[in-house]
Amino acid sequence: MLRQQDVGHRIVVRRIVGIREGRPLFSDALGELVELSETHLTLATAQGRLRVPMAEVHRAKRVPPTRRPTAAAVVELELAADEAWPAAVRGRLGDWRLRAADGWTGRANSALPVGDPDRPLPAALDAVERWYADLGQPPMVNTPLPLAAPVGAELDARGWGGRPPVLVQTVPLAGLPPAAPKPAGAPPVELAADPSDDWLAVAAGRKGGLPDAARHVLTAVDQVRFAHVYAGGTLLAIGRGTVTGQGRWLGLSLVEVLPEARRQGLAGRIIRALADWGAATGASHAFLQVEQRNAPAVALYRSLGFTTHHTYLTRTPPA
Repeated sequence: MLRQQDVGHRIVVRRIVGIREGRPLFSDALGELVELSETHLTLATAQGRLRVPMAEVHRAKRVPPTRRPTAAAVVELELAADEAWPAAVRGRLGDWRLRAADGWTGRANSALPVGDPDRPLPAALDAVERWYADLGQPPMVNTPLPLAAPVGAELDARGWGGRPPVLVQTVPLAGLPPAAPKPAGAPPVELAADPSDDWLAVAAGRKGGLPDAARHVLTAVDQVRFAHVYAGGTLLAIGRGTVTGQGRWLGLSLVEVLPEARRQGLAGRIIRALADWGAATGASHAFLQVEQRNAPAVALYRSLGFTTHHTYLTRTPPA
């Protein structure tokens, strides 16, 4: 039977789709398991998302991936992403990263268990819990899959839950489609080394506030640019780009278009502008992190050539 540590892996499901002459009819589905609950499971298949009630599942099992990045490639990208989203308070547990930022975003307030924690796994997770308790905040653990599957299994045994799966997606900068011609009268995308007050207000609205630690997360990167699109003095869209991972990786985050300005191609233009800046610094690839359930964003990034490199779950302790 499937378990939570199977989330992020490729599985096959045989489900009951009907009855004929008193005998069940079966259909098989193959894809990446993105959600598992007591009542249903959800697959990301080549045809789209498929939600299967558990009552219809006859058999389900993990199958070998068609192609997976190496452990070293996942570690490289996770460390570049950590560098691009730097927590204000940091600690180390062997190779593991411990991060805190006043509770602002899961990425900046979770342990990153990549590498060797320099002690047995149960003792490492005990140490993670103590570190966060000393800060007066609940522990969280960010588990890249399948790299951190053993960590996930231990957290399962402790009764930990998890937030929705996140896709870590990448694209070679040379593989991005060329920029579409800017429509006549369309406002330009402006890049700045610092965010404007308007930019920060939009980010605060999206992320539920902006404590001092959040400003550190956003700005404490050597190579960072903030994209603004203004029209008539009103900010319509924002985005953020960083170059980390020894200059290889352009990280894209907080691409946000205000509701009244959507469906005008602004998100794509922001990504293109940040990609041009990243390429000029020497970056060769871009990455971003997007929740699997955010269908509009996933569709946008797919149209730009992004593919899923790996997934992660942010694990949370029992209430």
